Amino acid sequence: MQKIILGLVFTIASFSAWAKPQTITLDLPTMNCAMCPITVKKALTKVQGVTKAEVSYEHKQAVVTFEDSLTNADRLVEATTHAGYPSTIVKTETP
Repeated sequence: MQKIILGLVFTIASFSAWAKPQTITLDLPTMNCAMCPITVKKALTKVQGVTKAEVSYEHKQAVVTFEDSLTNADRLVEATTHAGYPSTIVKTETP
């Protein structure tokens, strides 16, 4: 039994090692009020794998950090679109 548990721990740890954090910047041109960034941030942080989301009303952009093994940029664009704020990818970074 201990061997099974130990094997599972190592398997999970190795999958985590493969996950790479990615950061993307999304352009959100339809944000037009002070409440918009709150709605966008809530939609982004509900996506599994998102570790950080900063939304700027002033710049009409969101900077999102996520684990690429759990989600991808297309899902983030989909999340903002479903929240009523279509977005486009402006920049992608892999630290």
